[in-house]
Amino acid sequence: MGPTPIWVLFIVILLLFSMATSEEEVVKEALVRFMEKLAPGNGNAQRWGWKLASDPCTDGWTGVRCDGDSKFVRQIILHGFNFTGTLDASSLCQTGSLQVLDLKVNNLQGLIGEDIGNCKSLTHLYLSGNKFSGDLPVSLGELKNLKRLDVSDNRLAGQLPSMSHITGLVSFLAQDNMFSGEIPSFEFSNLEEFNVSNNKLIGPIPDAMIKFHADSFSGNPNLCGTPLGNACPPSLPLIHKEKRGSISESIAIYSGYVILGVLVFLFFTFQIIKRFRTKEKAVDIEKKEKERETSSDKPSEASIEDKESIGLRSEYSVTSLESGMPTLTLLVLSSPMGKSLRFEDLLRAPAELVGRGMHGSLYKVMLDNGLIVAVKRIKDWGISRHDFERRMHKVDQVKHPYVLPPVAYYCSQQEKLLVYEYQQNGSLFKMLSGSQNGQRFDWGSRLNVAANIAEALAYMHEELCEAGIAHGNLKSSNILFDKNMDPCVSEYGLMVVENQDPSSLPHSKGLKNGNSTGALAYSTFMVDIYAFGVILLELLTGKVVQNNGFDLAKWVNSVVREEWTVEVFDKSLISEGASEERMVSLLQIALKCINPSPSDRPSMCEVAVMTIALKEEEERSITFEP
Repeated sequence: MGPTPIWVLFIVILLLFSMATSEEEVVKEALVRFMEKLAPGNGNAQRWGWKLASDPCTDGWTGVRCDGDSKFVRQIILHGFNFTGTLDASSLCQTGSLQVLDLKVNNLQGLIGEDIGNCKSLTHLYLSGNKFSGDLPVSLGELKNLKRLDVSDNRLAGQLPSMSHITGLVSFLAQDNMFSGEIPSFEFSNLEEFNVSNNKLIGPIPDAMIKFHADSFSGNPNLCGTPLGNACPPSLPLIHKEKRGSISESIAIYSGYVILGVLVFLFFTFQIIKRFRTKEKAVDIEKKEKERETSSDKPSEASIEDKESIGLRSEYSVTSLESGMPTLTLLVLSSPMGKSLRFEDLLRAPAELVGRGMHGSLYKVMLDNGLIVAVKRIKDWGISRHDFERRMHKVDQVKHPYVLPPVAYYCSQQEKLLVYEYQQNGSLFKMLSGSQNGQRFDWGSRLNVAANIAEALAYMHEELCEAGIAHGNLKSSNILFDKNMDPCVSEYGLMVVENQDPSSLPHSKGLKNGNSTGALAYSTFMVDIYAFGVILLELLTGKVVQNNGFDLAKWVNSVVREEWTVEVFDKSLISEGASEERMVSLLQIALKCINPSPSDRPSMCEVAVMTIALKEEEERSITFEP
């Protein structure tokens, strides 16, 4: 055979080039169709820059992020755009390189089609906060590269699909839907987040899932298992429906019923004895408390603090805020949780001491109805009852998702109680000190905490500026994690900064010069900013502030002065490859916050703007692994 003519090679190359070009056009057309279904309406796709005459990577299609060579679409991030259409998975998955799809917090409707299984490269799929309905597609189980799946807060129903082939799954969030049936087994060593709360699931929780907290399963009345604290009932023996069994089979069946009856009887007997002993113990404790009261005019904390299961008992009366009784009362604020809260139940319930500080003690109180609350007890704090009540009602009126609101409070001249919803996932202090179940706390999570807390404090400072109410006692142990592991600020407005000379303090914009109360309030806001700077240092260094004489701010300043800045950062952040540039930027924000001169510190709003911008920069730079 002779050599191939040049013109034949030329035609082959031309055909291959035209095929490649055609494939790119097909992908663009598919993406435009996807957007047209997502945002229905004449010209809506073009409004967001999704045009056939342009390139998704080089011409800046809204929400589209590509690889480093600007050739392949890697991410589509369109959360919070209020889209009202549907998800056209068939068109979307013609983009074979797509790794991240984020459509959170829109108003998308309809089904999540089975075609989603054709997006083989997907690693992150976020569809929460929409109105999707129907079943979750079975084809999701074919996405072997999937790491994170969030379909929470939708109208999805049916059974949860099996994910047994997705061995790298890290997060599965499906709460606040209408899923039914049993929970399939998720036996993955990498699974860190799992939540199927507030659905219609039934049956036992799989053994592989018992490592997750009760919050991951709550709101499913027919679920049972160790995390929820309710044992699953034993399965009854089945009776053959086609023919009657032999005498031995009948005996076995009735024996099973007898054994079951005995077990039920023993269970209830045990519960009655346990309750009787608890009441007997409570009577003994109350007698001891009365003896102490008669022997000393000053009330003793021993009845609460030296026992793990002693109630917050007292001779207080109970009322709601609406009744307006001027006597000693528990005042319930606007939290929905407070509707089921009765003061006599609070005083009678077992209370576990979980912390004691210079300002008071903190208790975990387990009520009879299953509700768990945190009660902060403060004694001999020099603030009038009127000022305390004013502060609590002001704080209650200002709501922010990352600030834990008080549920109720009690106030007398000598003692004050604050009631909060108990947060099961611990504090930032515990997370950083490594005492929180060994959970991984990477750079992205730390930056998210910093940005969210900065946003919350900026909002509270802005809203409560005229009232002069800052946090006053901000520290990492007061940054708690809710059931979704989002950070929230607790005990806001509970403390005021005392023993300062207002005449020596600078005055903020909007505060009258010469007003000592205004100057003191401004000082408290400045203390908050300093404290937030220390929290940033804890996030960056991995070191926590403790009462051991170690001054974290002083240590960081000394290292920075020696130009060994990188030595400041937590070694685990360095090893994971966190951006040194952004860690240095966050360190600079922290150093501004801890400036020795309060007047030279930025406002909390300025701090929030800088921190949130840094978080957004980090998110834009993320390249997810396939």
